[in-house]
Amino acid sequence: MSKELNYEQDSSIDDSALDVEWLRQPELMMKYTQLEAQGQQEYEQAELNYKITRAEMDKKVRDNPDAYNLSKTTETAIQAAVRTTPEYKEAKDRMIDAQYDWNMAKAAVRSMYAKKEALENLVRLHGQLYFAGPSVPRDLNKEWAKKQEEKKKNKRIKIGQPPEKTKRRRRRKK
Repeated sequence: MSKELNYEQDSSIDDSALDVEWLRQPELMMKYTQLEAQGQQEYEQAELNYKITRAEMDKKVRDNPDAYNLSKTTETAIQAAVRTTPEYKEAKDRMIDAQYDWNMAKAAVRSMYAKKEALENLVRLHGQLYFAGPSVPRDLNKEWAKKQEEKKKNKRIKIGQPPEKTKRRRRRKK
């Protein structure tokens, strides 16, 4: 890839600029999915090279077993001789390195998905005024007791005061 990637910077979130983070997210996803695709391509190329090298070394050992100090040309002895050749070891190491790079690129893509989910949750919290100024949490028990006291107070009939009179209509007898 032509652009240098800074994984630590790209995976962090500035919660005071969620709009900017959302605008950057698609670009970051594209960068890291391209990196993953490139890693897969390099791994598959290294794997192909490894298989070709293994086949070539296998043929060389079979064609000239004396050059590899083989007294017997059994399948096990031939495979052991192939695995000790420098060409085989180098191809295997390149394949292992390419697989590691690909796995790291896949991990970076998973991290970008995790960042997307974190951004979604931060936006939800922001919408629920989670980040609004400080507030003192209410003590629900005290609030409930206060409401109950108010109810009792309103229901009491004060001594010395007559109950409220209600207007009644009397029917006149005819």
